Amino acid sequence: MIDQQTLEYPHQVNFIDNAWAPSSGQGVETLNPADKDDVVGIVPDSTPEDVEAAISAAERALRGWAATPAPVRGDVLRRWSELIGENAEDLARLMTREMGKPLAESRGEVGRARMEIDYAAGEGARIHGTTIPSRAPGQLVYTEREPIGVVAAITPWNFPAVAPVRKIAPALIFGNTVVLKPALETPLTALALAALLRDAGLPEGVLNVVTGRGSRVGNQLTEDRRIAGVSFTGSTDVGRTVNEAVARRMGAVQLELGGKNAAYVHSAEDLRSVAAEVTSAAIQATGQRCTSISRVIVREEIADDLVALLTETWSGLKVGPGNAEGTVVGPLVNDSQLRKVSAYVRQGIEEGAVRTTPDRQVPDGLYFAPTVLDHVTRTMVVAREEIFGPVLTITRVKDVDEAIDIVNDTEYGLAAAVFTEDLEVAMRFGREVRAGMIHVNHGTVSQPHVPFGGVKESGLGAFSIGLTNAEFFTQSKVVYLKPSSGSQPGQPVPGRRGLAADRGVDPA
Repeated sequence: MIDQQTLEYPHQVNFIDNAWAPSSGQGVETLNPADKDDVVGIVPDSTPEDVEAAISAAERALRGWAATPAPVRGDVLRRWSELIGENAEDLARLMTREMGKPLAESRGEVGRARMEIDYAAGEGARIHGTTIPSRAPGQLVYTEREPIGVVAAITPWNFPAVAPVRKIAPALIFGNTVVLKPALETPLTALALAALLRDAGLPEGVLNVVTGRGSRVGNQLTEDRRIAGVSFTGSTDVGRTVNEAVARRMGAVQLELGGKNAAYVHSAEDLRSVAAEVTSAAIQATGQRCTSISRVIVREEIADDLVALLTETWSGLKVGPGNAEGTVVGPLVNDSQLRKVSAYVRQGIEEGAVRTTPDRQVPDGLYFAPTVLDHVTRTMVVAREEIFGPVLTITRVKDVDEAIDIVNDTEYGLAAAVFTEDLEVAMRFGREVRAGMIHVNHGTVSQPHVPFGGVKESGLGAFSIGLTNAEFFTQSKVVYLKPSSGSQPGQPVPGRRGLAADRGVDPA
């Protein structure tokens, strides 16, 4: 079990070599977004010495962990999943205090994290190589996958459990060691998960957690040559900076970035169910989710009916603290996010959008009334920039041609959805929309074993989750196995390029 201090109030410590490591860095309070008087914990803004210690620990542990049979590594992950299950309610309540999301969502996130761990654990028996026919008699040529080395995982605040797990679990199953930097808004869940992984039997140094600001801790991780790869989830602007820093030293990146995800509503037998699907995909995590549906594009013939249904639904969504009964929309994560969302809505209305939901009373604090903006054009700022809050824009179109054009008219390309009774429309949407994930007749909800990622400015590198993780967390090695000099080789067989190729001389 997690000790109470770990869950409730870890004071200014990192997690290095399976132990709590005090830091001389300035303490940073983690505050409950629903109650600023509730100090959930104090963590360090780590120093360069802290980061150095974490990287060195991961580097020391790498050889032994990589040599551990992959199925055995999977056993450790399975035990981790079991311990998370045993502590699920405590973890969910901690996540709601840190991030503010409704408790039901936090409970669901713990379950989702476990499913992603369970899939990764099974990969330990599926790290396949290939054999390749050799031109030389008696020689065996094969490929194998090996870990890339020490991985830096940099995670955001909107999914305090899933975001770290999504990077830690695949990194570990493929034999890498990890230095994790969680977001300063939600570091305590990451520290609790690390403690559980230690209790599951993970050797010292395989996972290390350092907290702090991205401008210092994150930069040090991305610039250190001992870090073979950086897996980052966050904003596109920061992702671009990470990519530049890692590329300069020829490292690998896996970037999960922003989105401006659209749902095109073409036709539906039951528009109310469409409104429910859109609402669920748009409002989870108070809209602070990279795959949130933030814009609806709808055919003019059914637009009035759909807007009426969305307005009715959004006007009735309960806003309040995440631990309150019936809460659907929790607080935004901090003051900066509240100011940003408020400014976007004001600008949208100034540019001509029509607010169809009431600017209703919400609790004092970091709350924002769920907002539907109708008659939004493609040039408005609210139609183009990632708002990251409980705001949904409506754009009316004549036909599928105009809809697809508007869906693609963005720098982002993470997820998109289409609701239609017309199979041809669905297939065309899937072919022509430039996004990493397309959803037909349901919201933008991913599954724990299916590749997850985006194109354009929504992502770079191998998709996370599922089979694509091997593309980032491993590298290929080719082995030419020739009999020893004491054995009797066969006669060389001339080929198109003659005997030189058979003697191992590269004719190129």
